[in-house]
Amino acid sequence: MLRSSAIAARAGAASLLPRAATAARATSACGATAQLLSARRSNHSLKGEPNFLQSVEIFFARGAKHSSVRPETLEHIKRTDGILSVTFPIEMPDGSVEIIQGYRAQHSRHRTPVKGGIRYSADVDLQEVEALASLMTFKNAVVDVPFGGAKGGIKIDPKKYDERTLERITRRFTLELCQKNFIGPGIDVPAPDMGTSGREMSWIFDTYRQFHPNDVNAAACVTGKPIPQGGVRGRNEATGLGVYYGVREFLGYEEIQKQTGLNGKIKDLRVVIQGFGNVGYWAARFLSTNGAKIIGIAEYNGGVYNDDGLDIEALLAHRQATKTFDGFAGGVFVQDSVSLLEKECDLLIPAALEQQIHVHNAPNIKAKLVAEAANGPVTPAAHDILIKRGIPVLPDLLLNAGGVTVSYFEWLKNLSHVRFGRMNKRWDEQGKTKLLDLVEDVAGRQLSPIERRQVVHGAEEHDLVYSGLEDTMIVACGETRATALRKGIDHRTAAISNAISKIAITYEGSGMIFMK
Repeated sequence: MLRSSAIAARAGAASLLPRAATAARATSACGATAQLLSARRSNHSLKGEPNFLQSVEIFFARGAKHSSVRPETLEHIKRTDGILSVTFPIEMPDGSVEIIQGYRAQHSRHRTPVKGGIRYSADVDLQEVEALASLMTFKNAVVDVPFGGAKGGIKIDPKKYDERTLERITRRFTLELCQKNFIGPGIDVPAPDMGTSGREMSWIFDTYRQFHPNDVNAAACVTGKPIPQGGVRGRNEATGLGVYYGVREFLGYEEIQKQTGLNGKIKDLRVVIQGFGNVGYWAARFLSTNGAKIIGIAEYNGGVYNDDGLDIEALLAHRQATKTFDGFAGGVFVQDSVSLLEKECDLLIPAALEQQIHVHNAPNIKAKLVAEAANGPVTPAAHDILIKRGIPVLPDLLLNAGGVTVSYFEWLKNLSHVRFGRMNKRWDEQGKTKLLDLVEDVAGRQLSPIERRQVVHGAEEHDLVYSGLEDTMIVACGETRATALRKGIDHRTAAISNAISKIAITYEGSGMIFMK
């Protein structure tokens, strides 16, 4: 961990760190591979592997080689614009005082506001937050969401605190963000991430609102909120739905079918998923609903396997009741959940943590296609191994962009102060009704009430959100594919190359004031 006078641990202290100040980082090796994957992830690098931030920088360098961007612009894009590091005291229920460490990194302000989640994890550190912030920059560019990239984190295990203490930690961190101008509808807009949810976003919104009582757009200071607090319908499942759309699109590409031997259809696709949190669950649900067989799901405390397919809703109910897959009647409990990553399947979806497929287990992966639903689950060396073995990798910055895409929709909703569909739903239904009446008169056949409702139905908010997300993923997947085919490169390098080019156009088109 970097230690300097700029980020000395002082109660209530806060500092803005330049990118150069983060150059020195400790990268000690972890223990055995199985221990890393079956337990909660450490932020240190695996033996023989770079840490997460270094991995992102390696992938960036590969994408940069295939762009036509000037070297000085590439250097600008690569660097993090600003980092906030804060420590503050919180009194515990037993009267003791704990010093809490928090971070917020704004990687690129080429577009504002910057956007990225806030995670609560005992493993949060500076290099992780900086790496995730840079990924957000490229992710936003890939799917044409007009935000810069950011990320935040508080170094706590949320399971160890009661709700009241978590609320006070969240509100105090938000206070620090407000004081340092690291939050606001046009500045920096957080969202949920690992260990956080709509509950924490509501606390952030309310705290920000208290300090900005005259800001009519205050609800847009954070996304991922519950519906009553200004959230948008479809946000909760957005990342998993985006994964489904992305997988569906790539399966339809002729070159992917040829490379994998798959028939291009979701139906009967045999899928293994690592992670059964929000992203893993919704990806499993959308895939299984459309005919795929989810044969294995791995979690940190064990996995479950059924060659005939798992009942996702029954599995969710069992895990919510018992906190484990053990004892689930619809599958075999697998104590060593890491082994499920190496099961033979058509599609492997790592939807948990970083660096889960690495140089030590990549040679054993038997999936025909790997789809990254988590951030950074495949290391650079593992990526190269998979590509050389003929296993396509659908990259995280494209595939899991559903969350930030729908967060963008929520932000727009908050700024417009109107629910999507409210202005046009009835108008659309009236127009469709008149047209349907005319068709029925000409055809001499009356539709049933159910058929009529299906045809006439005007778009609700969630219909429009789903439609907008689907279109976004179709376009982004198509752009990535086109670049990969044109330049003869893998999809990750193609996606990053596209992102770099889009960011460079913004920077160079604006003239980059004060650069020269």
